[in-house]
Amino acid sequence: MTSACRRLFRAVLRLSRQRKTVNYLVLLITLYGAASVSYAQTVRIGLSGPFTGGSSPMGESMRNGVRLAVDEINSAGGIQGVPVELIERDDTANEKIGAKIAEELTRSKVVATIGIVNTGVGLASIDQYQRARIPLVIAVSTGPVLTRKFAPPAAAANYIFRVSPTLDLEARVLAADLKKKSMMRVALLADNTPYGDSGATAFAEHARLAGLDLVSQFRFKIGESDMSSLIKNARAAGAQAIVGWGIGPELAAIAKAMRAAGWRAPLMGSWTLSMRNFIDLAGAAGDGALMPQTFIQDAGSTAKNSFLLAYRRMFRTELIPSPMSAAQGYDGMHLLAHAIRQARSIDGDAIRTALENLKFRYQGVVTSYDDPFSAEDHDAITDNMIVIGKVSGGRVDYAYHEDQQRSALLRMKRAGN
Repeated sequence: MTSACRRLFRAVLRLSRQRKTVNYLVLLITLYGAASVSYAQTVRIGLSGPFTGGSSPMGESMRNGVRLAVDEINSAGGIQGVPVELIERDDTANEKIGAKIAEELTRSKVVATIGIVNTGVGLASIDQYQRARIPLVIAVSTGPVLTRKFAPPAAAANYIFRVSPTLDLEARVLAADLKKKSMMRVALLADNTPYGDSGATAFAEHARLAGLDLVSQFRFKIGESDMSSLIKNARAAGAQAIVGWGIGPELAAIAKAMRAAGWRAPLMGSWTLSMRNFIDLAGAAGDGALMPQTFIQDAGSTAKNSFLLAYRRMFRTELIPSPMSAAQGYDGMHLLAHAIRQARSIDGDAIRTALENLKFRYQGVVTSYDDPFSAEDHDAITDNMIVIGKVSGGRVDYAYHEDQQRSALLRMKRAGN
């Protein structure tokens, strides 16, 4: 709040005490709410993600989705007439850098932050946002603990929100699909990061619940390029399918090892099989790979078509390295802007409360958001919003015709997920 605004605030407060009337108090509250945004030069919002390195296809796509949303918001007059300013930082998927960025952004008084692609970076960052009482909207990372660590009763208020699916949902969808295909013997290959740890734990649990037999489990390092021994062992264990949990380059190495071994078992895995660096590095070996998706880059709803057209115009390309990341970043930024408008404030507590009690339905490109968050539940995505994608001819398409048909239907948040 500016010095002039503070003087006005104190003057109205003195009048309210002297006259002891409710009207002045109402005026005071109204002036404060309006001034909190209107007297700011810009609404500063942090944007944190990996814009270089192996996770950059997700980070760059998310950033483009957020930038596109901000361009639309500012073109329409900003938030209560104040433009949004993005404070962008590259965490390179490094946990220590991510933690430093969180400290820097909260110290520089951003009103909120959007981003976080890697679960490890998220784990290193969320405590800082929680302590600073600054909302963080996670646009890509799927680690369940990120939104649950500070959920009641662990904390009185939770400042961590998410517009991406949790890997629990991914694991459930994958296990159900394998059971549907009667592929009951499965090998799991996961990287040795916190993301891989969480994915391996979640898939093992949902495989058990679905009655699948997890015949082998193997871990691999980031940067590992020779997966031939892991594939040989998985095949020898009698696996009918491989489930991979990691990011693009290592998943591509798994696909190429399967092809080199002449093994035509299905390759399934985390949503990251849709990353451009998996598709490009795997080449023909990646065709047929299956993964959960919230967003497929094809013609669909009016909102989806408008998003894809605007993306092409703004970035002069139809190639989105990670379409799902771009779509979730776009929707997350618009939800955050709506919350700030509703709060009529740039105070972290007010924005958090608005996110938990959004008073309108927002038609996004991933889904239609109607009460996406509550005080108890900070995850916007439920399993009815997830489809199975399939790599085919260098792009990701719908694996099943029924998923494509229902993609045009209104998919609202399901209670109890």
